[in-house]
Amino acid sequence: MVQLKQQTYTTYLQNQFDLDGDGALTSFMTRQRGELMLGGRVNLNVLAQQYGAPLEVVYTPQITTQVSRMQAWAAQARASSAYPGRFLYAYATKANFAAEAVETALRAGVHYETSAAADVTIARSLYRQGLLPTDRLICCNGSKEPNYLEAIRGLRLDGCTNVIPVLDDLAELEALLDTSAPLRFGVRERAAGNRDGRHPGNDRFGLTSAEIEVAAERIANSQHDLVLYHAMVGSQIEDEAHFLATLRESVAGYCRLRRRVPSLRYFNFGGGIPTAGYRLDFAFDYAGFLTRLMHEIKATCAAYDVPPPDLIGEFGRYTVATHSVYLLEVGAVKAGQPGEPDWYLINGSMMVTLPDALLVEGQEFVIFPLTDWDRPVRPVRLAGRRTCDSDDVYPRPDAPPLMLPDTGAGLVLAICGVGAYQQMISGRGGAHHCLSPEPGRVIISELDGRLQTRYVPQQDQASIMELLGYQPQRFPVPLEIERRTPVPVMARRRLAQRPSRQARASAQME
Repeated sequence: MVQLKQQTYTTYLQNQFDLDGDGALTSFMTRQRGELMLGGRVNLNVLAQQYGAPLEVVYTPQITTQVSRMQAWAAQARASSAYPGRFLYAYATKANFAAEAVETALRAGVHYETSAAADVTIARSLYRQGLLPTDRLICCNGSKEPNYLEAIRGLRLDGCTNVIPVLDDLAELEALLDTSAPLRFGVRERAAGNRDGRHPGNDRFGLTSAEIEVAAERIANSQHDLVLYHAMVGSQIEDEAHFLATLRESVAGYCRLRRRVPSLRYFNFGGGIPTAGYRLDFAFDYAGFLTRLMHEIKATCAAYDVPPPDLIGEFGRYTVATHSVYLLEVGAVKAGQPGEPDWYLINGSMMVTLPDALLVEGQEFVIFPLTDWDRPVRPVRLAGRRTCDSDDVYPRPDAPPLMLPDTGAGLVLAICGVGAYQQMISGRGGAHHCLSPEPGRVIISELDGRLQTRYVPQQDQASIMELLGYQPQRFPVPLEIERRTPVPVMARRRLAQRPSRQARASAQME
């Protein structure tokens, strides 16, 4: 067996993950001629040289790819199971509210899922602009404060017939029953949230069986209809058997209700579909899972003598996690304690760019170096230089260290899987921990088959301080040195042999 000290980064990937140093690395990342390509079209090495690091690379066509793949798997599953109902793909907008993400998903054909009043406000604006087509469902989940309820009412009175408030509490129903235009309601099953104890915190959502009965009766005696049954299991569920077993009783609950409520037509199995953005050894049989789910629903509906429903899946992480990558530079190396890995100190902050590393137990991210795959690997942990906080580290102390080239300072890392939730939790355009500025952002979209690039500069310290109430300064705030990222020596040698930047610029995206 190859000894660890003799392994290069390439041989480490080969031995550990059976990945070659060239070709496909994940479902969204490849390596071609020694350089990392996002979506097969965006050269991350060139962008790092051109814009420096830290940098966020946003590649919206990846969202379209994710939606198209799932729709194709669902079509395959429907054909294999002879499932008569439709499959509807809904984007859970809370994963990433950015306009470029939401609008790209809508163009790809998704329906819309909201969780707060602000989501509905965005949906109403998109609806009025014609960007949210009239045939798309708008499923409104979550606990609903008065402003959320009024936003739903306003959207319906604006002419949107496909807004579906999914009841999380009977008080929500009472608040909406007097809406002058007929509404189509959904009910969320509370039991699905933590049926086997694996998803604590999720069991606070939804209605009990007795409350669902009350809601169904109240709606039946009104001008409104009950059309949707929602069962949400959890997030990033990779255990297919567990996923299906947990949904089984929910499908039976749908069928029992459907026998008394003929208007019921949608079974929403919620989110939970995992994404490949977090682990190199990720594996999930999407088409197989959907095929087994459709077989299960068909059989259960037949047993209860009710027609199979149209299926709705809510895809948040799956839709957007892999469309964004952070490029972060190692600024310095600090020796670890005896017997512990060394520290790669990042010119940035893990807490600001990767908040899920702190908030979600066991959260991982796929990380690749941009260069030096032929150098020996060393075990390291990453730490943010722009905070003074013991928690600003990745991986967590109880997790195994990363294996990265021994380049040290100047090595640029691609942090994958950051397109879902990271900025929504940390916030965009605000004042962050230790006043760490947000990275610059390259947003790459597609129009008529051609890629277009828009650059948003790094957040400046003066605007951050103004957000905190400080008076504008008459002198520059020297908290951030504006410079290009130094390219590692080995990379500089390679780049010197390449065509000029101007010659590459037109080709870097294709």
